[in-house]
Amino acid sequence: MRAAVHRAVKELVAEGAGEQLTIPVVAARAGVHATTVYRRWGSVADLLADVMTSRFSGDIVVPDTGSLRGDLERYASDLAKDLSDPDTLALVRATIGTGGEQGAAACRGERQQQLEAVLGREQARGNQTPTLEHATDAVLAPLYYRAVFTNLPLTPEWTRALVSRLLPG
Repeated sequence: MRAAVHRAVKELVAEGAGEQLTIPVVAARAGVHATTVYRRWGSVADLLADVMTSRFSGDIVVPDTGSLRGDLERYASDLAKDLSDPDTLALVRATIGTGGEQGAAACRGERQQQLEAVLGREQARGNQTPTLEHATDAVLAPLYYRAVFTNLPLTPEWTRALVSRLLPG
């Protein structure tokens, strides 16, 4: 049932039904009763957050190139490719737009954990790293802002520049 509901949400968002996304519409598309969906998720915001969390879990492998710069460049590039996918971007926009802070947390949670893993691995190598907050502000925030709020491309050159500003020299 969860897979059918998630699939219905993704289809509806991809079709541009984000503003009209309601529990009854999702339930009808998924072939389940609306009360079942309400009982499990409670609201569209909760449902979108669950879909987003499920969508992002494990879809980007934390790179290990042997250097922090290489890892961050690959990570930023992979995230940019993911956010450039129209279906993913529509889901991110719907989740943030409908879910407020809960939606934002669903969008950033897995990504921030991945970034933390990159930094942690570099620290385990005995090297200094920027703080998670600084790396988030320098890499994740601009990627999400540019993807969600502008029509500017997320090019490889641009993502490398983000990392260069974080790790000058």
